Amino acid sequence: MVAFKEEFPYLRCDSGQLFEFNRDWLHAAIRDAADKAGYPSWWLTDHVTESITFYLRLRNDESFVAFSQLSQTVRYVFKVIGYKEIIPHFTPAPPPISISLVDIAHEAGTGYELAFFDLLEKRIQVLTQTGADSLYLCSLQAAVKHLCRTKVWTRACDSLREEIVCFVREKLTSHEGLGLFNCSLR
Repeated sequence: MVAFKEEFPYLRCDSGQLFEFNRDWLHAAIRDAADKAGYPSWWLTDHVTESITFYLRLRNDESFVAFSQLSQTVRYVFKVIGYKEIIPHFTPAPPPISISLVDIAHEAGTGYELAFFDLLEKRIQVLTQTGADSLYLCSLQAAVKHLCRTKVWTRACDSLREEIVCFVREKLTSHEGLGLFNCSLR
């Protein structure tokens, strides 16, 4: 993947999974760490978030930054500004992952539903191994229409949509070791 000028490099986990940088995710991780360290509504949360965001924007000549390197940088900032007691509490999970269901439907090709569910299962399996705790599955309606080979919504579309939702729930709830996991399907 390539990070485009004026944007951020991707974040890479130890597993090799790439994530888009999300300012809100970083803000929440810093806020949570400060809260745990005894600084509720920490007055420097916005400033530290903006500093790290600016730092990443400067690194736009790189395609990716290691997730561990970003975490190390945030910890370094805590130390430099005199809040090293926050460091042990800064243990963010990777940013939310966004998966396009319509892209999976197109990738399934002539295999349609069977291939779609197989590809979706593989994507879910990979992401649960990355340590991510949030998933955004988008373009559900477009994927269903593509799989049903229709331009208008039908009863068959309702049925397939429900099948996809149940499939995702089942895969996420049956995965051992997966704690609290946020999933949004749209």
